[in-house]
Amino acid sequence: MEAINNLNYANLQPKEIREKIRAEQITWNTSGMCAGYAQANLVILPKAQAYDFLLFAQRNPKSCPLLEVSDPGSRSLKYIAQDADIARDIPKYRVYKDGILEGEFTDVAAFWNDELVSFLIGCSFSFESALLEAGVPVRHIEEGRNVPMYITNIPCVPAGIFSGNMVVSMRPIPHSLVVKAVTVTASMPRVHGAPVHIGDPASIGIKDISRPEFGDAVTINDGEVPVFWCCGVTPQSVVMNSKPKFVITHAPGHMFITDIKNVDLKD
Repeated sequence: MEAINNLNYANLQPKEIREKIRAEQITWNTSGMCAGYAQANLVILPKAQAYDFLLFAQRNPKSCPLLEVSDPGSRSLKYIAQDADIARDIPKYRVYKDGILEGEFTDVAAFWNDELVSFLIGCSFSFESALLEAGVPVRHIEEGRNVPMYITNIPCVPAGIFSGNMVVSMRPIPHSLVVKAVTVTASMPRVHGAPVHIGDPASIGIKDISRPEFGDAVTINDGEVPVFWCCGVTPQSVVMNSKPKFVITHAPGHMFITDIKNVDLKD
């Protein structure tokens, strides 16, 4: 597949991008789109499991920083986006049944019912424009790829039916810029904040950094160190581990773009 330069979409407004996604004109990952605006991960659950997941998110705020929770059955949002349709405004969704991936879809309206509750969770794509502005390279944007994501050996705090290990995203950072990358991202805790690990992947259970469980591998140059941030794909790892009957999520890297500016999510 030919690499797509998402920086061509950096200056579009969130509503414009959502309209293109709804029309299925954009079906790929959203990293680098709508510079300065927050992006969000998605988890949709039946109301019967929603409290357990809300508790899970509260107990694991670095992995699951909540931006909004919908009313049951509502496909619209009240706070982070206007005129949104949560069943159609993400480029690619995943549907899980009993923890097993059933398929990927560009539209999940056919699965909708009045019992579904949507959880919008902060995404590390949100701080990438701040990294770029600070002169910190973001390799997967440079290479037109999805960010690499890995399941770690770091356990999440369980809640109700939900348990499992943390997922992290990785960006290779030049040694001289690691402190700057930490400082920039630490100011944005609602989109995962500071890294959870810097350096040796094996110490957090990653056996082969060239083989991410989600996303794409990227080049790590000499003089660069892998830096790992909490990732909103953690709920998908937890879903596969906990096996609830029915869950809709975003496909990794295919985010919901909000109307909220990143600066409004700073600590």
